[in-house]
Order: sequence, then C-alpha cells, then structure tokens
Amino acid sequence: MNNHQNAIFHQITNFLKTPLALLGVDLKNFQFNKICHFANHPYLCKGLTLLFLPLFLAGCFSTPAITVDNICVLMDEEVRWYKAVKTSEKKYGVPAYVQLAIIYQESHFESDARPPRDSLFGIIPWTRPSNAYGFAQVKMETWEWYQKDTGNYDAMRDKFADAADFVGWYISKSKKLSKISKRDAYNQYLAYHEGHGGFNRKTYKEKDWLISVAKKVEGNAKRYQRQLQQCSAQLDKNSVWSYF
Repeated sequence: MNNHQNAIFHQITNFLKTPLALLGVDLKNFQFNKICHFANHPYLCKGLTLLFLPLFLAGCFSTPAITVDNICVLMDEEVRWYKAVKTSEKKYGVPAYVQLAIIYQESHFESDARPPRDSLFGIIPWTRPSNAYGFAQVKMETWEWYQKDTGNYDAMRDKFADAADFVGWYISKSKKLSKISKRDAYNQYLAYHEGHGGFNRKTYKEKDWLISVAKKVEGNAKRYQRQLQQCSAQLDKNSVWSYF
C-alpha cells in the first residue's frame, strides 16, 4: 500500500470515528486500512474506498451560493437570464420578480442545486430527501408533468431558460388549480412547495418554518419589483443588443 492510499485511509478513519464510536467500535487501535485485511480479500480495500470516499468528499465540498442584494446587477451580468424571465412573463403572465424570487429561494441561482443530504449518525452525508434538482429544484415527476403538458421534452432542469419557463408554467397552474394570483409570491411559494393538493388542504399551516420562508420569498419579490422598475429600461436594451 502506497503513501497516497495511507493518507486517504487516515482521512476516512478520522471521518468515521464518531459514528463508529456510537456503534461501540473500539477506536483505540482502529485503522480503516486494517479492515482491508479482515476478510483477506484482495479487492476489499478498493471496494471500501469507493464506498466511503464519495461520502467523505460530499461532506467536505459544497457549491457556493450566490447572494443577490440588487437583482439589477445580476440581470445586467446575465442578460440571457433576464431574457428568459421576460419571455416566461409574456408567455404565462407571471411577473419576472415573482419568478426570480422563487428561483433564488430554491437555488440561489445555482444550476445544480439539490436538497441537503440527510446524515447518518449525525455526521456522515447520506441520501437526499428527494430528487429535486436544478435552478428551480424541481422533482423529476413534476418535471415530467411539465414536459408532457407543454411538449417541451428537451427541457433540462439545469438550464435557466427552461427553469424560468417551468416556474411561469407552474405558477399559472397554481392560478387555475388553487386560485392564487400570479402576483402573490407568498401563496405561490406555499403552493410551489406543498403542491396544489397540499396547498388546497392547507398543509402549510402545520409548518411554521415554511411560512417563514414564504414570507422571505414575498419580501424578495417586492424588493426585486422595486429594483426592476429602476433598471428594466436598460435591461431591455441589453437584451436587444445580445442578439448581435
């Protein structure tokens, strides 16, 4: 076994100490690499490394979120994003500021956003609670509903234009199925999170944390609305020039 492998095993050993202690493992002389020799199997080391190393790395690295103080600055930098929310606004009648507030809450404008992993023994990163993914953190089954309903089968959750179109589409569905104004960011977010059936049953009333998040979305939507009123003329010009 080379020094590089020993270094990896040492890191994994430290990473597993707390959960192993909870299981009653004697850690005084515990070494992860010694497990490799327990079953006297030549491929056990590689197998265990492949099993635990991704979990170890997942607990060490995360994608940094984007903090948005002024939506005008971001839209000026990401002209195609602005064009996407304006296209969705025109198509579905959903204000750009409502779309942006929901997307920001779901992903902080990160294309590969996912729900945080659950943890095993309170320390080891484990499975995710759902398959939600992308700018709008959409579950696969909801995305398939959107694709079937719109015919947009090439849409991808990690493409901003598709995510903006999805949010506009979903909010328009909430208007139809739950009678929520397309400008009502607060209730639209509750329906976005709980689904139309859940919103209609008022399941959100049992979730104080969700109500708090919905209020945050509402606050961001109002702020984005004020900011966009000051810069939309310039952003519209940017959109025109982006064709050249």
